Amino acid sequence: MGKESRNKRGQGADPRSIQQKLVPYLMGLVQCAVLVLCITTTGLAADIAPTRFIAPNGMTVLVLEQHFLPIVEIHALIKAGAAQDPPEKAGVANLVASLLDEGTTTRSSRQLAEQIDFVGGSLAVQAGEDYTTASARTLKKDIDLGFTLLADILQHPAFPKQEFERVRSQILGEISSDNDDPGHVAMKAFNQLVFPNHPYRWPVNGTEETLSKITLAEVQSFYTKEYLPNQVILTIVGDVTAEQATTLVQMHFGSWKKGAVPYRAVKKPAAIDKKTVQLIEKDLTQSTIVIGHPGISRTNPDFYAVTVMNHVLGAGGFSSRLMDSIRDKQGLAYGIMSHYDARVMPGSFWINLQTRTETTNQAISGVLIEMKAIREAPVSDQELADAKAFLMGSFPLRLDSTSKLAQVLAQVEFFGLGFDYFSQYPKWIERVTKEDVQRVAKQYLDPQHYALVVVGNIAKAKVRH
Repeated sequence: MGKESRNKRGQGADPRSIQQKLVPYLMGLVQCAVLVLCITTTGLAADIAPTRFIAPNGMTVLVLEQHFLPIVEIHALIKAGAAQDPPEKAGVANLVASLLDEGTTTRSSRQLAEQIDFVGGSLAVQAGEDYTTASARTLKKDIDLGFTLLADILQHPAFPKQEFERVRSQILGEISSDNDDPGHVAMKAFNQLVFPNHPYRWPVNGTEETLSKITLAEVQSFYTKEYLPNQVILTIVGDVTAEQATTLVQMHFGSWKKGAVPYRAVKKPAAIDKKTVQLIEKDLTQSTIVIGHPGISRTNPDFYAVTVMNHVLGAGGFSSRLMDSIRDKQGLAYGIMSHYDARVMPGSFWINLQTRTETTNQAISGVLIEMKAIREAPVSDQELADAKAFLMGSFPLRLDSTSKLAQVLAQVEFFGLGFDYFSQYPKWIERVTKEDVQRVAKQYLDPQHYALVVVGNIAKAKVRH
């Protein structure tokens, strides 16, 4: 919920505001084209080697020089997310993040917006399950302003009472709107089945019940406890030298005092030992189906084999088995996908689709058949080759802008993957065999023990599972 996702007061559709919005958009288009060209012609993905250092206050700093365009991305990853929300207060981390750019001790929300807009830059904050990100993007000539504003919202948020009430009401409105979306309702119910008594149980933005209980004092307490420089990975990517970046980091973040790092309990979700079903009645002509179970963590050594297996099963779009069977051959759904959400703690595996009410049981059965099939027999040589080709070929597109590069670099550092990740990723994918795919399918897919959520006209669907 950053600056780019909320309308700011006093911003009208005058020519200057249109120009300010157009500049970063055009910057992004040009940058994407230039970086894709560089990646494909010079093997940039294999040559990414950032400068890394630890500041005196414990902040981890990564600097990657990219002199193709005069653009700089300053990206802070704070090691605190919704997983650190206090019990029964789901939504605190997101509320803190949403308030960072709503005013500091020296700048109002409007002033922050006007200053970054004036130079055609962007300032954004986003909370996730495991961490929160805050970033500033500017032209090279405005890099000092980018550092100034990002450092200000991270170190000096004011948490004004009126903004707290307004933003909380806005989030409550978003939650209420989400409750009308059957896909959101299904995923929320699914997570509660898969993650009982676990930090991943609730949505990042909380629930109407939990958010209403959060006080301004709890927001301030969370910030004080979690927002420490030694909890931050600061990634700087773009037209800047390591020496310049080091000076700017010391100038703008040097006075931020380190603190005691909060204890983190890594909790594995409890295994599902039986079929768990939740049916949610909504007067709809389609059933929204989510089926799955606990998955893997990002540091699981089988991550790459699971990635290939999942691509063949349902993440590969029209080339996947689920799409071929459920959509093309049986005509049961317009789209269907499988997902592995790998996080710090094991996340979830799930398959989601929508189908006509009267074909609900047929669709569920079809999904379970494909889950069993990939466990029981090796994938074909062509399926394996196609999955590998796509995963290796699309990898550079994850790095085709300063923003994407900064995000991926921060995540590589956060998960401890090592900077050889960029050169090794294609090799790790290429190394996966048919035997590996079948092995991880047997180990990480369970068509016998799963959570199933169906949202729709339950009486007509007559769910048998």
